[in-house]
Amino acid sequence: MAELKRRRGALERPITEKQFWEVDVRVRYADTDQMGVAYHGSYMVWFEIGRTELCRSKGFAYLDLEQMGYRLMITDLRCRYRKAVRYDDVITIRTWVEEFRKRMMTFGYRILCQETGEIAASGETRHVCLDILSGRPRTLPESFRQALNHS
Repeated sequence: MAELKRRRGALERPITEKQFWEVDVRVRYADTDQMGVAYHGSYMVWFEIGRTELCRSKGFAYLDLEQMGYRLMITDLRCRYRKAVRYDDVITIRTWVEEFRKRMMTFGYRILCQETGEIAASGETRHVCLDILSGRPRTLPESFRQALNHS
């Protein structure tokens, strides 16, 4: 299972400063291929861990959204692999809200090698808010926007 260690901070970007949340995870054998290198699909799972923990850190669980009748569907996913991570490495998943609109939001991610601080991967996921019953786009709830400090 994932080893969780949380930290807060601010990510300095070339133009603006973003608030981020970090969680540490040890790379499991199941996350790797036959060469002991993390399989590319594992990064998507790590992105999900990052955004789930970011929302929790802000006091809002994804389950809360579903209970209110909303879903966040991924419409776009990007991942750039830079450095291999291997079985038993500890990685830091850094997550932030990159963009926030009425019906859409984008999360940014960096997967860092904990030992060296090097970026192993970076990426983003774009999500559209949908009504659970109709499946149609819907404005994100005010309470969710406030929780993520984007009213």
